[in-house]
Amino acid sequence: MQGVWKSLAMAAVVAPMAFGQAQADNTITIGHFGNPTPFQVAVSDGSFESATGWSIDWRRFGSGTEVIAAMASGDIKLAELGSSPLAIAASQGVDLQLFLIAQGIGTAESLIVRNEAGIAAPADLAGKRVAVPVGSTAHFSLMGALTHWGIAETALTILNMPPDQIAAAWQQSAIDGAFIWQPVQAEILKTGTRMIDAGTIATWGFPTFDGWVVDRAFAAENPDFMTGFIQTMAAANQAYLDDPSAWTAESAPVQSIAAATGAAAEQVPQILDGFVFLPLEDQVSETWLGGTAPQAMKATAEFLQAAGRIDSARDDYGPFVNVDLANGAL
Repeated sequence: MQGVWKSLAMAAVVAPMAFGQAQADNTITIGHFGNPTPFQVAVSDGSFESATGWSIDWRRFGSGTEVIAAMASGDIKLAELGSSPLAIAASQGVDLQLFLIAQGIGTAESLIVRNEAGIAAPADLAGKRVAVPVGSTAHFSLMGALTHWGIAETALTILNMPPDQIAAAWQQSAIDGAFIWQPVQAEILKTGTRMIDAGTIATWGFPTFDGWVVDRAFAAENPDFMTGFIQTMAAANQAYLDDPSAWTAESAPVQSIAAATGAAAEQVPQILDGFVFLPLEDQVSETWLGGTAPQAMKATAEFLQAAGRIDSARDDYGPFVNVDLANGAL
């Protein structure tokens, strides 16, 4: 597992020639995780293309590790990224900036334990096999929970698996638990129990969120694109925030999300309830991009350094947060 984090650090430092995803013909590849969120509705109906005037190729990634490697290489210029891998990328010098919070993570990421695994309390995790995408926000939450509980990481076997492999391993009874996000979480909960969620772990001093990050030079060269992107994202989230109860399994937005992500329509309302979506006005406040975001990144990086996951943390993560883009879209 240590080797995965070191490989991630190397990928962040070595930046080969860009593959030219942002071309003069206004085309761009944007990375995302395929989360069942309101953003998917705007992707499906072409709102991002309409607002920006660009042709967009939406590329789905399985982990933050993959996103960082793609951004470090120049393969993509804009992507969704979890707060833990974001701290790693910034620590290693990837020239990106957090410009928008996609969603805060509450019950949307959780430690699920198999019902027949004999895990009734944290101490029962000793000797068990727990899967998690290493380098992700879920991994950071798992490490935070173990720290809070006073359980050594070596007391259990932590397996590095992407979401699809976790689902398969669960079906084969090859793992005893998994810290994972939706829609895999909903699937394994059918035969498992939620032990702890990221929202609760955040109250223990280990906050997590998903954010949108952009290559610094691309953002500076394409301000109109950035404004259109931010306004479309904000409108998509606001449509949900205006009336969450209207987003039933039969509603058009939920049906669109289900079709785009593969999540069951009847599960999507519960999944949406597990996230915290923020109005744009809140995002630019001192609570988020306008103030504490750099401090949260620094605290995350310092935790990862103490755990031996990265070599060093920066003194200041302010240069890796850009609130001006969101302010300009208000």
